[in-house]
Amino acid sequence: MQAAATGVSFCVLDTLNNEIKQISHVPFNKTTPLEDELWRMFVQYPELRMGFDDAVVLHDNAFNAFVPTALFDEDFAGSYLQYNTRVFDGDVYAWDAVGSYDITNVYVPLMNINNYLIDRLGSFDYRNANSVLVEKLLDDSKNAFEKQVFIHVKDTHFEIVVTNGPKLLLFNSFEYALPEDFLYYVLFTLEQLELNPETVKVWMLGSIDTQSPLYALAYTYIRHIALYDAAPLAAKWQTSHENALTNFILLHT
Repeated sequence: MQAAATGVSFCVLDTLNNEIKQISHVPFNKTTPLEDELWRMFVQYPELRMGFDDAVVLHDNAFNAFVPTALFDEDFAGSYLQYNTRVFDGDVYAWDAVGSYDITNVYVPLMNINNYLIDRLGSFDYRNANSVLVEKLLDDSKNAFEKQVFIHVKDTHFEIVVTNGPKLLLFNSFEYALPEDFLYYVLFTLEQLELNPETVKVWMLGSIDTQSPLYALAYTYIRHIALYDAAPLAAKWQTSHENALTNFILLHT
């Protein structure tokens, strides 16, 4: 389950047969209390009330920072976040180890969601969604010893991940309203990292296809841009490439 303040995406997987039983996306009404929206979701989708062998909740927010593990001190977790997000005295902090890359992702979990779900799902593991995204992109790029840019698109925001082989060079998240906003942040990031739009490889994934205005505009200014190759993920779960691309984080959980 991938949970954000704006909605929840969940999938039910048969891991023995590598089969997707269900994938659903449930948007929340911004004017309705979050607990009421979660209650409505469990009423609307009775399959969520089934017993599961394993449950994982991904907190989908940008209240996070990637830190070299050698520099991470859990006693000062909040200090790593104070420069890129607002932190408060009552915040709870959590952190994920990112694969074998000596990176720790420090984040603020959505505790109101956790507290509600523990009554519904029982015990479950939870991580930050960006931990999964970065870990899997590093896995897939560790043998490509060149700088690459990955853009994970959602309806109102996107994450940008820059790698050089198995090294994470940059992670950031941007909100956008128009395709021009999106393009500005992408080109600004390339400029700051001194990456040439004529030569750098840029891969797009998430809620994106070649007909999207975002893709069309980026294609005008970036020579080597393409949709990310999610064929191995699609084959693993016996689903379409489009489904694997859209649900990249969920299906890698």
